[in-house]
Amino acid sequence: MMLYILLLISLFATELIYFRLAVKYNIIDKPNQRSSHTQVTLRGGGIIFYIGVLLYFALEGFQYPWFFIGLSLITLVSFADDIKPRPAKIRLLVHFSAMILMFYQWNLFELPWYYTVLSLVFCTGILNAFNFMDGINGITGGYSLIIAITLWYINSYELAFIDSNLINYLILAIIEFDFFNFRKKAKCFAGDVGSISIAFILLFLLGFLIIKSRDFSYIILLSVYGVDSILTIIHRLLLKENIFEPHRKHLYQLLANELKLPHLLVSTMYMLLQVLIALGLFLVENRFVYSLVLILIMSILYILLKKYIFICIKFK
Repeated sequence: MMLYILLLISLFATELIYFRLAVKYNIIDKPNQRSSHTQVTLRGGGIIFYIGVLLYFALEGFQYPWFFIGLSLITLVSFADDIKPRPAKIRLLVHFSAMILMFYQWNLFELPWYYTVLSLVFCTGILNAFNFMDGINGITGGYSLIIAITLWYINSYELAFIDSNLINYLILAIIEFDFFNFRKKAKCFAGDVGSISIAFILLFLLGFLIIKSRDFSYIILLSVYGVDSILTIIHRLLLKENIFEPHRKHLYQLLANELKLPHLLVSTMYMLLQVLIALGLFLVENRFVYSLVLILIMSILYILLKKYIFICIKFK
C-alpha cells in the first residue's frame, strides 16, 4: 500500500512538472470549430499514462519489453504531434510498427495469419476511436478508468491473464489524470499523447485477455466508444462528408454542444453505460449472444437519440 501511495505522489509531482514545461513551451490547446471547449487549456497531460507504465517497467523487472518499446514509439510520435502536427504517413508508420511489436508480445504470430490482419484493423480503429472521442472534459479519463477497473476485476477474480501490478500502476495514472481533467474547468487535456497511449495500453491488456481466454466477447468492454465512433463514420459517409476532416457529429459532442448538457454529465453517462455493460457481461451465461444483442440495442438507441437531437436543433 505504501508503494502505491508513493507512486501516486510521484505521478502528481511529475504531472505538475509537465504543466510548467507545457506553459514554458506553449503546449496548449486553442479552441476551434471542432472544439467543445472555449478556453485555452494545457495539452498533453495524458503523457502521465505513459509515465505510469514507465514506472511499472522500471520497478517491476522490465516485463513485457516489446509492448513497452511499441508504447514508447507511439507515445513519442503522438507527443510530437501535440507540439507540431506531423505528416499522417509518419504517424501511421509508427502506429503500425508499435502494433507489430505489441502483437509479438502477445505471441500473435503463432496463430493463423488472418488473426494478425484482423487485429491490425481492429487496433487501428480503436486507436482512432479514442482519439476522436477525446473531446470533452472527463470522457477519456473516466471511460478508461472504468475499463481498467473492469480488467483488474477480471484479472483478480475470473482469469489471471497478466501481471496485476501493470493494471494497478495504470489505474493510479488514470486517477491522477482525472484529478486535473475531470472537472468543470479542466487543468489539462489528454492530447494525442494521452488518447493514443491509453488506447494502446488498454488494447494490450484486452488482447492478452482475449488470447488467453479465447473469448472474443470481451471486446464489448470497448463497445460504447466503438458504437459512437463507427456509427458516426457511417453517418458522415451517408452525408458524403470527408471523414478525415474535423467535425462535431459524435453523439457526445451533440449532447454537450447542441443540448448543452454539462461535459461532466455526458462523461459520467458514458462511464455508467460501460459499467452496466460490464456488469451484464459477468452475469449472463452466453456472453457472445449478449454482446451481439447489446451492440444492436445500443446502435438503435444511438440512431434514435441522434434523430431526436437533430429535431431539437431544427426547431430551435
